[in-house]
Parts: sequence; C-alpha cells; structure tokens
Amino acid sequence: MNDISNFISFVVERKEQIFNLFLQHIELTIFAVVISIIIGVPLGIVIVGKKKISSTVLAIANVVQSIPSIALLGFLIPAFGIGSKPAIVMVVLYSLLPIVKNTFTGLNNIDEAIVEAAEGIGLTRTQILLKVRFPLAMSVIMSGIRISAVTAVGLMTIAAFIGAGGLGYLVFSGVQTVNNYMVLAGAIPACILALVIDFIIGKIENVVVPQGLSSSKKSNNRKSKKFVKIVKKYRIALSILIVVIIVSGVGYNYYSNKNVIVIGSKNFNEQLILGNMLGTLIEDNTNYKVKEKLNLGGTTVVFNAMKSGDVDMYVEYTGTGLVDIMKEQSISDKDKVYSKVNDYFKKNYDMEWLKPLGFNNTYVLAMKKDLANKYNVNSISDLAKVSNQLTLGSTMEFLNRTDGYLGLQKTYGLNFKSTKGLDGGLRYTSLGNNETQVADAFSTDGILQKMNLKTLKDDKNFFPPYYAVPLVRESTLKKYPELKPLLEKLANKITDEDMRKLNYKVDNGADPKVVAENYLRSKGLIK
Repeated sequence: MNDISNFISFVVERKEQIFNLFLQHIELTIFAVVISIIIGVPLGIVIVGKKKISSTVLAIANVVQSIPSIALLGFLIPAFGIGSKPAIVMVVLYSLLPIVKNTFTGLNNIDEAIVEAAEGIGLTRTQILLKVRFPLAMSVIMSGIRISAVTAVGLMTIAAFIGAGGLGYLVFSGVQTVNNYMVLAGAIPACILALVIDFIIGKIENVVVPQGLSSSKKSNNRKSKKFVKIVKKYRIALSILIVVIIVSGVGYNYYSNKNVIVIGSKNFNEQLILGNMLGTLIEDNTNYKVKEKLNLGGTTVVFNAMKSGDVDMYVEYTGTGLVDIMKEQSISDKDKVYSKVNDYFKKNYDMEWLKPLGFNNTYVLAMKKDLANKYNVNSISDLAKVSNQLTLGSTMEFLNRTDGYLGLQKTYGLNFKSTKGLDGGLRYTSLGNNETQVADAFSTDGILQKMNLKTLKDDKNFFPPYYAVPLVRESTLKKYPELKPLLEKLANKITDEDMRKLNYKVDNGADPKVVAENYLRSKGLIK
C-alpha cells in the first residue's frame, strides 16, 4: 500500500513532465505509423503477382526486422543525426514488414473464381483491385496495420536513447537511477497508449471491412455501429487532424532546432544535472533559446552529435577527450591533459573546452564492503589477485574503452571469471543482488554513498584525470557572444563533494532539473 501511495505521489509531482512526454510519444508514434501505412500498403499492392520482386521485397523487410533496434539506430545516426528523425525512420522500417506482408498476402490469396467472375462482368484490372480484391483483403491488411501500430508504441520508447523524447526518457532514467516509480511512470502510459491505439484501429477495421468479413466478433454490435456512424460523419475532420499531426510534427522538428542552443548530455545522472545546469544558466541570464537533448547514450553518440552540429555543447571530461576520443596514452598531470585536449579539439573539430567546473570525476572500481573485507581487497592490485573468482558488471562503454577495462586489464593483470556489459543503473542492481561482485563507477556517483560501497585505490595511477568541462562548438560561441563569459561563471564552482551530493539527491528520486536550479541559486548564478 505504501508503494502505491509513493508511486501516486511521484506521478503527481512529475505530472507535467509525464504529460509532455506522453504527448511527444503519441506524436512520434502516429507520425511513424502513418508513414509506414503510406509506404507499406502501396508497396504490398505493387508486388502482387510479381514473384521475383515480392520475394526480394519481403526478404529485405525480414532482414531489417531482424536487426536489433539499438544497432539500427546506430546505423541511422550518421545519416539523420540525433533526435526524432532516426527514431521515426527506425520505427517505420520495423513497421513495414507486417503491413507489406499482410497487404501482399491478403490481395494474393483472393479466390481466383471470384476474380474470374469480376473479369466476366467486364471489370478492368484497376476496378477488380479496388472493388473486389481490396475489400476482401481489408481484414488481413488491417491486421498488419494493427500489429505495426501497437509494436510502434513500444519501439518508440527507444527514441529517448537518442534525444527524441517520449516516455522512454522516464524508463531509461528510472533504470539508471534504480527508481522503479520512474520506470512505471513511463511504462504504464505506454501500455495504456498501446491498448488505446489497438482499440481505435479495431474500430476503424469495423468501418472499412465489409460486413461479414471482419475478424472482430463484435463488429456488428451496437457500439461498433455507433462508432461507424461517428467516423463517417466526421471522416473529413479526422483526415484533417491526421494531416495536421504530420505537418505539425515536421514543422516542430524544423523550427525547434532553428536559432536555438542545443545542449546534450550522456546517459547518467551527473550528466543530466550538468546538462540542466547549463540550460537553466543560459535561459535565466540571456534571451537565447535553449533546447535540451539529454540522456543521449555514451560518449560516441553525444560527440558525433556535436561533430554533425545536432548538439552545440555538452559537459565532457578531460580524460575521456584524451584517451577515448583522441586515442592518446593516459597522462596524470591535469593541466597537461587540459592543454592537450583543448589544442587538439580546436584544431581538428572547431570545438573549445571552456574553464573546468572544478570536480574530477575519475573512474573507480567498487565492491560491497563485506565482500571486499572477506577477500582483503583495498586496491585494484589486491583485486587482481582474486579476480578469477569474481564477476565484473560494468557499462558496455567501460568494457570497450582503452581508458577503461581494456587498459586496466593490461596494467593490473585482471582476469575476471566473467564480465557482463550492463546499463549504467543495472550494474548497481546487479551488484546489490550479488549477480556481479565488482562494478565500474564514477568517483562522484551518489549511489556509492546510497549503497555504502567500497571504492578501490588505483595504486598504479592508471586512470587519467577526468575534470568536467563544458565543450562548445566554436561556431556557437561566435553566434552567441554572451555565452562564453556566462558559462565560465561556473568555473571551479563545483567540488567533488558538491557533485556527489547532487548525484545522491537524484539517485533518491529528485528531478535533475530542480537539483540543478537549486544549486545555481545557492551560488547566486540565477535568481
């Protein structure tokens, strides 16, 4: 009962955010489904009676369907950037198979005797398609559309991974912060939306499928007849509404990115706080328009968005710039690292590192205290001696970085029993459930305090300094001259302890935006 009341309180507190994300999800889903229908149904019609072409088209659709959604997004980002475009393209591609296949199957499986009879009374090929084949196949076609539409609702949650918004933002944020209320706040509306869309398409099916051919057992009941009358009466208005949704979606995506400063972030709490901090500082002190595309995934996603111009700035870490992006060897001197990355990024990417924010968020390895005491582990060298008995659960990015597990393994001779690549929040859940015994972490993670974990000493000084610094495109600084002096008011304003406390608040369910605003206010940077 307590959990239910806490969940209700959470929803009431975040009602505006949930509602806005719900509307975004509806718009993205409808937009993608309508495009899928516009492409899929005609394509299904074209390939009828053409065996070679139909086999090829259906084979391609099957191959696309088999590609993991995250991988497909990865392929689409270089072409479409981040945001709603690649998310919509992904959902359209996934939605095409059931629509094309059902359209083709429905039209292709009409009894030839019926077609011959239609030809016998003098109907042309086009008339047979429109007056005979299509009405008889409509039940099968609508079934494909129905499957695509419901599936699209779930698929669109992944849009949040690349900054397109929608209910997936709550789901991903909830997983990262180990906050089940946030996960449910995103998942429940998505389920409701899927059911509503399924219900509406079911009713539309009753309208367009000839009497006696509908797959719905209740197609002739009073409610369906009433719905038919309403749809027929307002069909023009409904058509206009669909067009308005599509046009407004295109218009919104175009104008919302024009003459605004786009702020990005990676997909963990600290980055969400810092992204909100930059946005709030700019909005409160200038007339510039700001758009936040937060929770974008790992370094590669955000940095590529910067290179393509989809993002104007985000907070990066000096060590990440040096080792992960520049592919240089680790350097322990923080000033040398800063100077090196700043020079390189100006020369090669036309980006400038502003003054550091103050804190050093270096990597650490963490364990439960009782387990560390059992094996007498205080440093990473101690861990190496017993690593063959333990499992490492870390982010996939850490597993594949030279300044992460790859380099750490060589330096310390680590040889874990196994390694598991997990989402940022799930690695702590896994550690808590003893499914893994060691996790990568950031030194400023609030959840280290929340779970009372022990951090191991980097006794060979493997990890470079990771000072947080706003990274901004030089073209953005030229376009908005007030930006640089304003952002540099944050220089050295956030200590390691400050950041740990801010992260801890978000780990316990606080809104990153509110946490960021309160901190700026405490420093006199906003009113």
